[in-house]
Amino acid sequence: MDKLKRLGIRGIILTYARETVFDHKTNKAQPQGHILSEQSVAVDYCPNIEAWRKGTLETIDLISEGDYLALKLSGTGPVATKAFSAGELPPQQMMNALDEICVRSRDRKVQILVDAESQHFQRGIARVTLELMRKYNRDGYALVYNTYQAYLKSTPKLIEEHLEAASKEGFTLGLKLVRGAYIASDERSLIHNTKLDTDNAYNEIAQGALKQHIGKFGGVDGRPFPSLNLFLASHNKESLFAAYELYRQRLNSNLPTVPVRFGQLHGMSDEVSFSLIQLKDVYGDNIGPEVYKCSTWGSMRECMAYLIRRAIENRDAVSRANDEYSALKAELRRRLGFSSWLSSASH
Repeated sequence: MDKLKRLGIRGIILTYARETVFDHKTNKAQPQGHILSEQSVAVDYCPNIEAWRKGTLETIDLISEGDYLALKLSGTGPVATKAFSAGELPPQQMMNALDEICVRSRDRKVQILVDAESQHFQRGIARVTLELMRKYNRDGYALVYNTYQAYLKSTPKLIEEHLEAASKEGFTLGLKLVRGAYIASDERSLIHNTKLDTDNAYNEIAQGALKQHIGKFGGVDGRPFPSLNLFLASHNKESLFAAYELYRQRLNSNLPTVPVRFGQLHGMSDEVSFSLIQLKDVYGDNIGPEVYKCSTWGSMRECMAYLIRRAIENRDAVSRANDEYSALKAELRRRLGFSSWLSSASH
């Protein structure tokens, strides 16, 4: 983490890998890690929730001021995921643990990104996250972000519903936008038919947030846009560069916009991350995008579902590898040219 920051990365997003994945094809939940079955857990105390609480607090201790904590709520085991699948809040033990995590994060000046997970659990996870945002996101600052998956056809409507809640109740909506990573296990009909549809949905949401115009909120005839903090997590260079260009244009034109940060997974699309960082040199104002790298820790068993999703996501790695290869060649030519110039200057 220190090495990444020395390279210009603004901060780290760290998550404890313990989770449960629901496979729509087999209709079964697949816990990752040593998670006890529901039958072996007492009603008033769940050791799974306690183990997740300790691992999450340990994660906060590994990161620094300005970093992000990412939460996988399904890591609390079957008692909580049963509630999530019914769209309900989890047991009070878990809500107490989440309050403790939020207070510890706030004291450490660490923000929280609640990960999107299997759609079987997502309705309950979104409900929990909304409760946390109501409680902790105030005065234009999002301590807690919900993750919205652009590949889901229902996402624009969900964002409008959460904007409505933020508008009525006066809290700041934390909006982390991703394309989506559960295509191998979620019901296919919930997901856009083509990648182009997903790309368009991602760009419309990202640019709509930056323009403060989503659905009935913002625009010439729309309702006042609620307070919102935006985090764009993507490996798509075109989407991120277009979003940052729009953000700069609106700042320079004194047009309303929202705070925005950018993130990629550690070990993936480094060329995208560092190209974003180098924009401060391109524009010459030493500001540039704030870029974060996301990493996961845990036992091999706990990390297995995460690793499988990354393998699926990397099916398009050839195209990204070509981009990185071109970038490396350009950097090599630049360094060789600079070296030759130094040699000439010394003579």
